[in-house]
Amino acid sequence: MDNFEHCAALVREADRDRYLATLFAPADRRDALFALYAFNAEIARVREVAREPLPGEIRLQWWREVLTGERDGEAAAHPVAAALRETLGRYGFVVTPLLELIEARNFDLYDEPMATIGELELYGIRTQSPVFAMASGILGTGKAPPELFTLDAGVAYTMAAILSQLGRHASRRQLYVPLDVLDRHRVDSADIFAGRASDALHAALAELRKLARERLAAAQQKLKSAPPEILPALLPLALVGPMLRRMERTGYAPLQFEPATPWRRQWQLWRAARDPSRIFK
Repeated sequence: MDNFEHCAALVREADRDRYLATLFAPADRRDALFALYAFNAEIARVREVAREPLPGEIRLQWWREVLTGERDGEAAAHPVAAALRETLGRYGFVVTPLLELIEARNFDLYDEPMATIGELELYGIRTQSPVFAMASGILGTGKAPPELFTLDAGVAYTMAAILSQLGRHASRRQLYVPLDVLDRHRVDSADIFAGRASDALHAALAELRKLARERLAAAQQKLKSAPPEILPALLPLALVGPMLRRMERTGYAPLQFEPATPWRRQWQLWRAARDPSRIFK
């Protein structure tokens, strides 16, 4: 298995939505997309792999040094690092957005709560916007568009993800729902950690869903003139709207939320690939 095949296998396991979205991209661009998404998966799962903050810090620092050229020998022997560096060179991408992505993911290693909506939006911008932007560059002109192009996409995608994983995060005493939102609705974070939902928590989460929809609508406006060839990079956004609607059904239990089944998510991606207007619905 070569480096890019390794990346494809990793993405298929760790980020199946983006794996399926990549299958709608031209065959000659898929290896680069898999390299980018495999890197993203490696960074996103550092807490699960490292389990403790210090080993996690060390892993993130290793990736920083790979990107800045301080680990050439080790990077060449690491399939994801080698494939990513080849991709960055092939498309002439600068590493700064990926370094900022790593820095933002440092938050995941600790149990400090997200303090404000502004902090959550910045976290979404730094962790997801570079992925959408570079994937668009791979599929488009070969040059990543300005991140401004994908800021709202990154925030909407992140908000949907944290809403869907509230129970998982609470079980390990992590809190991505901002404290200012919880305070506004008089929600005690101790209740969340204890697995107790309430009308107040439902109201706080409804506020986040509203913000996610606003960001998704803003992304749609910015991406109206996007060239059709970059659409596979945006397909994961097609899962945001349906996920938010599932959370508004009768019987919604935010701490036991179950995402749509894999086959339904695959069908939603397929429909959006055939009708790009569905990406933002």
